[in-house]
Amino acid sequence: MNADMEDDRAEAPALDVLEVSHAYGGKKALDNVSFSIPAGRFTVLLGLNGAGKTTLFSLISHLYDTRQGAIRIFGRDVRRAPGEALRRLGIVFQARTLDLDLSVAQNLSYHAALHGIGRREALVRTATLLAQVDMADRLHDKARNLSGGQMRRVEIVRALLHRPSLLLLDEATVGLDIRSRAEILATIRELVTETGVSVLWATHLIDEVDDGDDVVILDRGKVLASGAVAEIIAKTGTSDIRQAFAALSGLAAGPAGPGSSGGISPLPMARGRR
Repeated sequence: MNADMEDDRAEAPALDVLEVSHAYGGKKALDNVSFSIPAGRFTVLLGLNGAGKTTLFSLISHLYDTRQGAIRIFGRDVRRAPGEALRRLGIVFQARTLDLDLSVAQNLSYHAALHGIGRREALVRTATLLAQVDMADRLHDKARNLSGGQMRRVEIVRALLHRPSLLLLDEATVGLDIRSRAEILATIRELVTETGVSVLWATHLIDEVDDGDDVVILDRGKVLASGAVAEIIAKTGTSDIRQAFAALSGLAAGPAGPGSSGGISPLPMARGRR
């Protein structure tokens, strides 16, 4: 763990989102969104496709300007002090972003150079992180020869190379099979436990939520609830997070199963915003 992460863990929270709103023309994607996530925890941002998750990630990562409200990463304002805030941030976007014509080593080396990490240090960090995600033997393989799950693991390594204190993952398991999804989730949870990195995991799949997680429920651009899973279940008077989500969002809960959307009934998942 680097000194910055140790200092950041002494501060709380890892992420503050304060009264944030965002619109595309006349269409509001986020409406007065506020929540905090604690340091050193795995927090799930749960919402149907179109809830505003990707818009929120774009604001946190400063791809979009925060015009209404404020976002702080370990107390550093993303708009007022973007350099200080964003150097603490690693992100894995939903879309695949590896250069398929380069090897794993070349993809990671290029990214390390962008962060000013020297070649020797980059090699050490790459070897350590690839071993943690069980990809050490694929260092010299072309990215195009990797499976979807393997590509995602390399993208996670890339996001961790500069040793961020907060890691954002936007629908990181989209398009992956059940085993790959489970392995990616297990890997990230292990990283939280072993390194103390804080994680915000965005998903529409309710079966990716563990009983020990914190969760933020986002629906149609509004936060319906946030806190520990047990707290949300207690507040809604339900028996599990699936029923709690259904009660809060007005959807009907159904049985989870392979290939399901996490037990939510087959209602339209897209609502016109990301």
